[in-house]
Amino acid sequence: MQIEQLYQRFLESGKISTDTRQISEGSLFFALRGDKFNANEFASQALDRGASCCVIDDARFAQDNRCILVDDVLKTLQDLARYHRSKLTIPVIGLTGSNGKTTSKELVLAVLSKKFNAYATKGNLNNHIGVPLTVLAIDHSYDIAIVEMGANHVGEIALLCSIANPTHGFITNIGKAHIGTFGGFENIIRGKSELYQHLITSQGTVFINSQNPILGNMARRFRSPYFYPAEGDYYHARLLDADPFIRYQSDQGEVVQTQITGAYNFENIAVALCIGKYFGVDEQAANQAVAAYVPVNMRSQIIKKDSNTIIMDAYNANPSSMEAAIQNLASLKASHKVAIVGDMFELEQEAQKEHARIGELLKEKNFDRVYLCGSLMKSAKEKNQSAFHFETKELLVEELKRNPISNSTILVKASRGIGLETVVEYL
Repeated sequence: MQIEQLYQRFLESGKISTDTRQISEGSLFFALRGDKFNANEFASQALDRGASCCVIDDARFAQDNRCILVDDVLKTLQDLARYHRSKLTIPVIGLTGSNGKTTSKELVLAVLSKKFNAYATKGNLNNHIGVPLTVLAIDHSYDIAIVEMGANHVGEIALLCSIANPTHGFITNIGKAHIGTFGGFENIIRGKSELYQHLITSQGTVFINSQNPILGNMARRFRSPYFYPAEGDYYHARLLDADPFIRYQSDQGEVVQTQITGAYNFENIAVALCIGKYFGVDEQAANQAVAAYVPVNMRSQIIKKDSNTIIMDAYNANPSSMEAAIQNLASLKASHKVAIVGDMFELEQEAQKEHARIGELLKEKNFDRVYLCGSLMKSAKEKNQSAFHFETKELLVEELKRNPISNSTILVKASRGIGLETVVEYL
């Protein structure tokens, strides 16, 4: 079947499914393969549960003419998304970066929604499967779209750009996320800057943090970049305070109190306001959107529990975001500060060095207590002998039960696989 024919079926349905547990009536089911599963095996089940047809790449599971046999289901999904994108004429803002992607995406969405019917990536659908699904969810009712793109190797952002074809874009920052799978920091720079290369080639519009040395240096590639947030930039804002919530002065001088913690989030606020200005959103309305935004899903959340204030930032972690979170905790005026930090994954050969560096930083900050969780954090313990180290989360919980923490501001941060958010029950 040609992609045009498949597209007609998509238009008739308007719905895509990739999981038989969440089949929408009349949807097109794409039987994707994974490391530990082959969804071709579930084609008949998808049809039984209401799918109008199944796209498969294993002829053994072609039950009837409702099964469309292709060479590669994933590639077909991506090609369908490309074809759909070619039919859209709205601005598409692409974004990537090592830290802050989801927060900045949600802030951009909040600001643009003050003027437009805007669509943005749901959850973390930001990879080679998620981006096609995001693009296919953008229908003609939307005025503008924001597509988040993640990567853990060189070439992935280029692939995602070929699908989403962003007309506008920005990089939040370039840090040490996925440094192991990228194969070094220089490759991270190469990989993330593929968004810039796409915008250069397509003569798109770029928004650049002028205060970020790496991104600022790359700005020379563009004829007319839109800078933020320094004085003299296209959009200027000033961070006034972040203890614990950010307070800033906007481009036109309004002082805004937010519900967002962490000075590192100021740049995410600034890019949203910069993009809002570019697309003609009233600044007062844009500031209202930022002021109303409340972080969720374990990303820089503030949780008040008994006598403790918890900074819940356990959705993910890498050396750059871990350092920023520790520096933020150190900057707060709280009288008692506690850091509970866990392993950072996907560092591979860099793991020992980067965890040791975090141990040194924690020692330098001299918090009241430091709890290290996970086998990789042994390297941090070696650099900070006063810290408590626990091989598992369960052992950490036992310690928290024996010696409860009270009257403290507590940072909780680790890679998602640790599941460190569950310790909040014992704080």
